[in-house]
Amino acid sequence: MVNLSIDGIKLSVAEGTTILDAAKEVGIRIPTLCHHPDQAVKANCRICVCEVEGQPLLQAACETQVNEGMVVRTHTPQVIKTRKMILQLILGHHPQDCLNCIRNQNCELQALVEEYGIRDNPFPLKLKGLPEDRSTVSIVREPDKCIACRRCVDACSVIQTVNALCIEGRGYEIGISPVMGKPLAETGCVLCGQCIHACPVGAISENEQIDEFLAAVADPDKVVVTQIAPAVREAIGEEVGMATGDMPMDKFVAGLRRVGLDYVLHTNFTADLTILEEGNELLKRLKENGTLPMMTSCSPGWINFIETFYPDLLDNLSTCKSPQQMFGALVKTYWAEKMNIEPSKIYSVSIMPCTAKKFEAARPEMNDSGFQDVDLVLTTREVGRLFRMFGIDFDKIEPSQFDPWMGQYTGAAVIFGATGGVMEAALRTVYEVVTGETLTDVNFTAVRGFESIKEAEVDLKGTKVKVAVAHGLGNARKLMDQVRAGESPYHFIEIMACPGGCIGGGGQPITKSNIKRKERINAIYVEDEACPIRKSHENPEITQIYEDFLKEPLGHKSHQLLHTTYKPKNKEIL
Repeated sequence: MVNLSIDGIKLSVAEGTTILDAAKEVGIRIPTLCHHPDQAVKANCRICVCEVEGQPLLQAACETQVNEGMVVRTHTPQVIKTRKMILQLILGHHPQDCLNCIRNQNCELQALVEEYGIRDNPFPLKLKGLPEDRSTVSIVREPDKCIACRRCVDACSVIQTVNALCIEGRGYEIGISPVMGKPLAETGCVLCGQCIHACPVGAISENEQIDEFLAAVADPDKVVVTQIAPAVREAIGEEVGMATGDMPMDKFVAGLRRVGLDYVLHTNFTADLTILEEGNELLKRLKENGTLPMMTSCSPGWINFIETFYPDLLDNLSTCKSPQQMFGALVKTYWAEKMNIEPSKIYSVSIMPCTAKKFEAARPEMNDSGFQDVDLVLTTREVGRLFRMFGIDFDKIEPSQFDPWMGQYTGAAVIFGATGGVMEAALRTVYEVVTGETLTDVNFTAVRGFESIKEAEVDLKGTKVKVAVAHGLGNARKLMDQVRAGESPYHFIEIMACPGGCIGGGGQPITKSNIKRKERINAIYVEDEACPIRKSHENPEITQIYEDFLKEPLGHKSHQLLHTTYKPKNKEIL
C-alpha cells in the first residue's frame, strides 16, 4: 500500500494506482475526456491535470501513478485555469451548434464547458470544414466534431479488432478517419456501433430515422406494427429517468401506442422460434456429420464480421435468420393472415439495441415475405427521444398489453439480450428434446457472466456437447482463428458482436463503462426468473404457429421464411 494526500485528505491505496483512481476512492472527481475506464490510458487531452508537490509541471491524473508521501492538489487556481484553457482550445476547433447536435445534453465536452463556467473564448473558431460521412445506413460520422480523443479507435481496433478507424495527421491537423480516408462503407466496418459509445461528443452517431417513423404513423394507408427486442426493455427506462430494468413492460407497450403504433408485438416470440429452428439444426448437424462447430447467426455485427474477415467459415454459421428478420417475414405472412390485413399495407418497425440491425433490415436477402421484411429499425435511443418528444409520463400512463399473435414469450427468449443467453436458451430446449427428460434446473450458469470466453459441456444421455460463448469481436476472433486452424473442440459457438451481448449494443443508451452493461444483464436474469414459462418449446404460440403454418422445424415453409444464406464481403481489408 502507498500513503499519500489528495486535497488534504490522507489515504492509502494499492501500489500502481493512478491519481485519478485514488481520488475516486475519497470522493474527488477529476474531469476527463480521453480517458475511458474500459480502455488503455491515452493521456492526450490533459483535462485531468493536477498539481503534485515537488513536480514543476502539472501531471495527468489518468496516467500518473501514486508514490509514497505524494501530495496532490486537484483544484487549485492554476489547475482550474489550465483546464479552462484546454477546454477553450478544444472549442476553438469544435462546432458551436450544440442545439442541433444529437448529443445535446448528453455530451461530455458540453458538460465540462458548463462545469468550468466557460462563457467566452479568446481563441477564434476555426473548423476544418470536413464533410459528413453518411455512406452507411447505420452510422453517421461528423468529423468536424471530433476532438481526437482516440476512444473510438481503441473501441474499433483493440476491443473489436476491426481496425476501420485510424489516427491521421499531426498537431492541428490530427484527427480520426476511416482507414485510407475512405468512406466508412468502404472499410471493414461491421456497423456494431461501439465507436458511438466510446465517443464523448457527437462525432459518431446512429443514422436517426425518427422523421421516417413519424411519416409512417401519420400515413392512413399504413398499418404500423412493431417488435421489441429483449435487450431494449431493460435499457429503455434509462432514457426516461428510470433505473435499469425498471420500465414495466405494460407501460412500455402503452408508451409505444401513444407515439402512434397500431400494433405492438415482441421479438421475444421469434427468439423462442429461433431456438426451435436453431436447436433442431444443431441436432441435425450432429446426427449427419454436418459442418461443426455450428455458430449462432443472431447478431448482424457478427455476421458482417465473419463475412468480411472469415468468409471461409461461412458454412459454420447457422442458416437461421435473426429473430428480427424472422419476425419481419412472419408479420407480413402468418400474422397478416391471422389478422386479415393486406400485407402490402403493413409497415414493420423493429425497436433494437443495435445499429447493425438497420443494415440487416436493408439486406437484399431479407424479403422472403414478398416485401422488405422489416421496413424501419429504431434504436433504443431513438425510441427514448420519441417518448420525450411526446411528453409521456410513465408514472401516470395507463398500462397496455401486447396484441394477439406473436406477442407471447418465455424466459428463454428474454435472456437472448445477454451474452450466453442464446446458448442457455438453446440448451434448455435441446436437452429436453434429446433426453426426453424435464430439466429440474433450467439455469446453465456456466455460460453466464462477463468473462471474455466461456465454455461448458452438456451430457445429452451419452452425447457430450461442448459449447463456447464469446462477446465482443476481439474475443470472437480468438475462437475463429481456432476454428480456421482446425483446432476447435466445440460443437456449438455463440457469438455476440457487442461487449455484454445485445444489452451493450451500439443503439443502447450511451454508457461510459461496462458497469452499466452488467446491471442490464442482471436485470435480464431477474426477468427470466419471473417468467411463468422459461423454455422456448413450451411457448403455446410457438406450438400453434407450427400447427397452423410452419408445420415443423426445418420444414419447407420454415426454410422459405426463417432461413437464409450469407456471402463473403467484397472489400479490400487493410
